[in-house]
Parts: sequence; C-alpha cells; structure tokens
Amino acid sequence: MIAKPTPLAQPVADEARLVARARERDAVAFEQLIVAQAAPLQRMLRRMLGSTADAEEVLQETFLKAWRAIERFRGDAQFSTWLYRIAVNEARRRQAYDAHRRALPIDDLMVELPDLSAGPAALAESAELEAFIEQCVAELPVSYREAVVLRDVEGLSNEEAAAVLELDLRNFKSRLHRGRMAIRRQVEERYG
Repeated sequence: MIAKPTPLAQPVADEARLVARARERDAVAFEQLIVAQAAPLQRMLRRMLGSTADAEEVLQETFLKAWRAIERFRGDAQFSTWLYRIAVNEARRRQAYDAHRRALPIDDLMVELPDLSAGPAALAESAELEAFIEQCVAELPVSYREAVVLRDVEGLSNEEAAAVLELDLRNFKSRLHRGRMAIRRQVEERYG
C-alpha cells in the first residue's frame, strides 16, 4: 500500500547552527542535516523516476550537489525545501536522458501490510485499484506527476510543493488539479 503522506521534515531545533557549520565544510553537521531527509527524498524520487536504482543514484547526486553548494544556501527557505528542490531538478535531468519511462514495480509500492480483517475479494480489489492508480500517476506528464507526488503522495503542503518546484502557488495548484483530474478520468473509465 502507499505509505502515509509525511510533510517535509520539521526544521531541526539547531538547524541554523548545523547549516552554519556545514557552510564551514563540517561534514558531520551536513550529515546531521541530511539524515532526516534521506528516506522521504528517496521515496519521492522513486515515485517520480519509477525505479529504486535510479532514485538511489539521483539521491546521491542530490547530496553531492547540496554539499558542493552549501555555501550558497541563503536560508530563504527551510533546508529541507532547498534539498527537495535540488532533488527535483536532478530527477528532471535524469528524465531528460531517459527516453523510456518505466512503470513502478509492484514491490516498490508495497510499503504497508494489508488490513487482514478484510476478505480476500476486498483485498484483491483494493490492491488492484492501488496498482492502477500508481500506474496512472506514473503515466502523467512529468509536470503533473511532480505536483501529484509531492502533494498527494509525500504530503507536502501546497506552499511547500510549489516552493520545491519553484512555481507560484496558482500555477502549482493548476498542475495538481489537472493531474488529479487525469487520474480521476482513468479510474472512472475503468471502474465506473
């Protein structure tokens, strides 16, 4: 099943101090900043790229780029938002070179155990619908997919997701709405 959405990690109590130390090239401080972001970033990248291996590679590139650019982090946004922005840009670069989009493997989608109190028919129907929705998300145009994944799968607020994608709020909401409507149409066509 799809993991419960989680908003961007809350700022670390001493985030400003850790950022200052990281800007002085303190690798331990930088590691403390990124450790809380690794799992949510990897999950988001896996859904955007459709591959765990690609997500891991892009995540490593994200961390390398962030380390190289930490001196330029101005603190205008939360550190997590800045890191998400780098990750999305890296994912876009990867997609530009990847001519073939792949569907998400079902194993990557199963992160929670099913409710065993439901009968076998209900479980099968639920799993089928969930897999179909994941397929619909994977087939969305990239700009709509980014919006849907960040907002509906990762649970970022509209404002956070718009900041990550470097969009104004109105433009982000438009992409999100169009992505949701495309998924809804496909679900209605298939399930009535």
